[in-house]
Amino acid sequence: MKRLTKKQMRIFAVGQLGWSTLSGIISAWLVTFYLPTQTDIASGAKQYIMPGLIIGGFLTILGLITALSRVFDAVTDPWIASLSDRSKNKRGRRIPFMQYAAIPLSVVTVLLFCAPVDTISGINVAWISVIIVLFYLFMTMYCTPYNALISEFGKTQDDRMYISTAISLTFFAGTLLAYTPFVFAGMLRESVGFAWSYRICFIVLAVISCICMLIPTFFLKEKDFVETKPSNSNMFKSLKATFKNGSFRTFVSSDIMYWVGLTLFQTGLPFFVKVSMGLDEFYTMVFLGGMTVLSAVFYPFVPKLVKKHGKKKLVIFGFLGLAVAYVIAALIGILGTTVIPGVVFGGLICVIAAFPMALLGIIPQSIVADVAEADGIETGENREGMFFAARTFAMKFGQSLAMLVFTSLAIIGTSQNTNSNDITASVLGMTIVGFVAVAFCVLGAVLLGFYNEKKIMDTIEKKNDK
Repeated sequence: MKRLTKKQMRIFAVGQLGWSTLSGIISAWLVTFYLPTQTDIASGAKQYIMPGLIIGGFLTILGLITALSRVFDAVTDPWIASLSDRSKNKRGRRIPFMQYAAIPLSVVTVLLFCAPVDTISGINVAWISVIIVLFYLFMTMYCTPYNALISEFGKTQDDRMYISTAISLTFFAGTLLAYTPFVFAGMLRESVGFAWSYRICFIVLAVISCICMLIPTFFLKEKDFVETKPSNSNMFKSLKATFKNGSFRTFVSSDIMYWVGLTLFQTGLPFFVKVSMGLDEFYTMVFLGGMTVLSAVFYPFVPKLVKKHGKKKLVIFGFLGLAVAYVIAALIGILGTTVIPGVVFGGLICVIAAFPMALLGIIPQSIVADVAEADGIETGENREGMFFAARTFAMKFGQSLAMLVFTSLAIIGTSQNTNSNDITASVLGMTIVGFVAVAFCVLGAVLLGFYNEKKIMDTIEKKNDK
């Protein structure tokens, strides 16, 4: 079997640029678009669903929709993973799934922001509920097979680290692209209106994302690089065997904490900028872009640090470093911006978070690949798809939980009534969000402390020595 060249690894990473852009659009814009602030409403934004904390007095309709859609995810993640692991397609077990999912995933991302009724309506609630389920279905169809290829394409530790570094870079680039409507929507607003200024941006991003997702499916022939026997286990048996792996259970528990913390920051960044820092929303793009570029500067050093210190210690360090950045974000609301300008706070957060973002963006994917390979050595069965399905589910579950937490906490301390929707009114709420993000990051570090990295690496090395 051939090994991927560095160029082919970069081609593979382009796929992640596509799906991470679409995922970033949901993380960054779903709350902003459907829970517009009073300022946005004054600028022409419309309310499509009932605003405020009307579910039990602490939950928004959007929060409930998002949470329930992940119940569907709990079934589709292992289902798609099992189908992929057992696939006997002549083009491979992974590439066909990715190819079939790319176009519909791009389409439903745009449709999610195209509510059919131009005012508050139950029809819009039904529309969002159905489309977001389809979004997560097609996201799973692409991401689960894609992530399984990290282990299968990465035949050596160096290859895995290079692939993980490349896809981490494209992940943050995709996230950065998802924030570009902060810049371009304002330019379009006067001519096309508030909603369509964003929809046009989403359409352009969806087309770019679709092309990126399709590139590796046309330029990489899976069968040239992967020779694995399809798994014979059904979904439930394979899923049970995956979570029977203690090392994986430990890792995925920690990983959920990472995604909650990261998504709380991504979703809350526009509100930290506008409310806590008192700056124009344009600075959201400035801060995110600066953090992404600075983080990329550290990427070449991560593989060298891994060889010297191991993956576990560096990920724990990343968790704690990210927690420090979130502490600063939380303190903005306490200290105020009279003495220290908001832009200084934003710059400090970017500088502190950049290196932890590099560590947490690169290493976890490689850890999953290690666990999947070690499990395959011990059991004799190739279930990479199921391992990465669980990791994908951890990502989506963490994102969903974060959005649920954010929409509930950010409103705390306002003087508004529960039928209001000016979610940015509470500086106290954003301070609480910051400290909650800190708690999740610290918990993630503690959980990962129980991961037995030595056992996993010993298993892999014994195989390589034979």
